[in-house]
Amino acid sequence: MTPGRVYVLYEVTATPSPELRDAYEHYMRGTHIRDVLATGCFAGADFAVASSGSFRTSYIAARQEELDRYLEQHAQRLRDDFASHFPAGIALSREVWTVVEEWQA
Repeated sequence: MTPGRVYVLYEVTATPSPELRDAYEHYMRGTHIRDVLATGCFAGADFAVASSGSFRTSYIAARQEELDRYLEQHAQRLRDDFASHFPAGIALSREVWTVVEEWQA
């Protein structure tokens, strides 16, 4: 993003049971993140894994209105698809962050 520009992060944290970790990572990297980005609501995304085995996906929206459009028009369909692949065994949490300033080294 452009330095000094305010933007929104939509972060989803997932903690899959150990037996689902590989399948979850494969689905996210190969399908789900691409499907979310294909909505045109986000400028990009990153996917990270913690040493604890939890995963975090951060979707970058240029404005709150873009995130709102995603939530209103696309989120339920994509959540339903996710649930069809993983009906149980993954704890999810979602949080919205507004980046008000960032620094570059």
